[in-house]
Amino acid sequence: MTSTTKKSSFWRGFRAGLPFILVVVPFATLFGVVATEAGLPLSQVMGFSILVIAGASQFTALQLMSENAPTFIVIASALAVNLRMAMYSASLTPYLGGEPVWKRALIAYFLVDQSYAISIQEFEEKSGMSLGEKTAYFFGAMAPICPLWYLFTWIGAIAGSLIPPENGLDFALPITFLAMVAPGLRSIAHISAAFTSVVLALALASLPLNMGLLLAALLAMIVGAEVERRTA
Repeated sequence: MTSTTKKSSFWRGFRAGLPFILVVVPFATLFGVVATEAGLPLSQVMGFSILVIAGASQFTALQLMSENAPTFIVIASALAVNLRMAMYSASLTPYLGGEPVWKRALIAYFLVDQSYAISIQEFEEKSGMSLGEKTAYFFGAMAPICPLWYLFTWIGAIAGSLIPPENGLDFALPITFLAMVAPGLRSIAHISAAFTSVVLALALASLPLNMGLLLAALLAMIVGAEVERRTA
């Protein structure tokens, strides 16, 4: 396999990832704004996006931090939201598992919803790709996505710091969650899980350490899975 072949795979992945810029740019900007509005300094906002690099988990953790939830609850909730990455990793292992440890670590770091969705579709459709071509394609897919996540988080944080306190965007975070959740309510199972989580979160609000949120999320997933099983 020549370097030309790898370059071709990289640029095919890059072109496939370009449309996701339309999602990444506003999402990253909004996180930068609301994180700054929540009181985080620029260094912590950027550390958040660089170390975590997972939008839904970042917003989840930020919401809980703004409510003064215990650190354990913040970490556990963020990890629960991001559990899908474990499934992504298992799905990609047959295709990229042959790479050395250091390269697999990079792949794991840059594994986000968009790079996974683009890559797994390509790998399944083109079974003749070599390991090197698959890896190049994956890194090409994330190349227009992850750097812009960092950049526009920074832009959003700068913009948020310029907003006067009297014109704060405290409403932005809950509205963001509504915008994230609403498009995902596509079936009876999704709606059942969402309804269960809302009812239980309110019913269990008196539990200490915000444990009601974790229990509500866990039971909502169980309800959603059972409804999906029964309606399949």
